[in-house]
Amino acid sequence: MIKLFSAKDKQEKEAKAKAASGAQGPKQSPGEMRLAKDISELTLGPTVQIEFPDGKDNLLHFLVTIKPDEGYYKGGKFVFNFNVPGVYPHEPPKVKCTQKVYHPNLDYDGNVCLNILREDWKPVLSISSCIYGLVHLFMDPNPDDPLNKDAARDLTENQRQFELNVKRSMQGGYVGGQSFSCVTR
Repeated sequence: MIKLFSAKDKQEKEAKAKAASGAQGPKQSPGEMRLAKDISELTLGPTVQIEFPDGKDNLLHFLVTIKPDEGYYKGGKFVFNFNVPGVYPHEPPKVKCTQKVYHPNLDYDGNVCLNILREDWKPVLSISSCIYGLVHLFMDPNPDDPLNKDAARDLTENQRQFELNVKRSMQGGYVGGQSFSCVTR
């Protein structure tokens, strides 16, 4: 497992530098402090990457890339946009897939059906819980709580057709009249 970076160490160094210079920076909200802690403790395997497009000073927005190494979605590269509310952890992050994916638990607008991002969210959960939940969706799609009912039906009634549809969609083809962008690495 790879240690991404230590936001806590960075904050401590910045705080010491500011204290030495007499400068005062913007005060972090409790939610931002909790998020920094969650991120500093985050360890990810080789199938997950995190990126901060606005720089590491803005932890409230980041991208998570999942590259499954087994299952139906093996060989794909899926990017999720995380927007964390200022009241985190009392509200879950808003998570959307940036690509159109043929998946029972993702709709074509990128919305994600993951219970911990909705009604089962609790403040004791973390960003790590969300990321591992997304990884699990690619390892074991859940047809019982679908956003894409056609994909869920194919998964339960005709797994071979589902597998073919996933491959076709990942290669940038058409499935059920929908066009998909190539997401293979």
